[in-house]
Amino acid sequence: MAQPSDMERVRANTPAEINWRIDRQIEDSVRRYASEPKDVILRRIWELEREWDIERVLQLMASSVSLTGILLSGIRDKRWIVLPAVVLSFLFLHAVQGWCPPVPVLRRLGVRTREEIDRERYALKVLLGDFPTIGNLPPGAVYSRLASYSV
Repeated sequence: MAQPSDMERVRANTPAEINWRIDRQIEDSVRRYASEPKDVILRRIWELEREWDIERVLQLMASSVSLTGILLSGIRDKRWIVLPAVVLSFLFLHAVQGWCPPVPVLRRLGVRTREEIDRERYALKVLLGDFPTIGNLPPGAVYSRLASYSV
């Protein structure tokens, strides 16, 4: 049996209105860039390729907080060692379920999954003609077609 992707787990554990807002932002972005010149679209694709996804943000947060706890347990009070243990349990939860306490906050802040970022990136590439088999579809149709694919 196939394991659900990170996106599927994160989206399943995110309130529907937040998923909807993120999806609308992607669609609005594609529509906005559809009327832009090629260099502007290429610049946006470049930005998307560098956008941090929720997995990367969580890894940075977890490692920063864990290292801080280890450091504080060495120079201040041994009880700070509990902090890395709590953070690691959050990472475990996220790996297994796609949810941990920071996920709802990050999603409300608009942090996207890699698949959500790629959906926008691929839709923009279609506008540039990088995928000739899709043809000349209007921006809404391009997004709808790409949204139906698992990236």
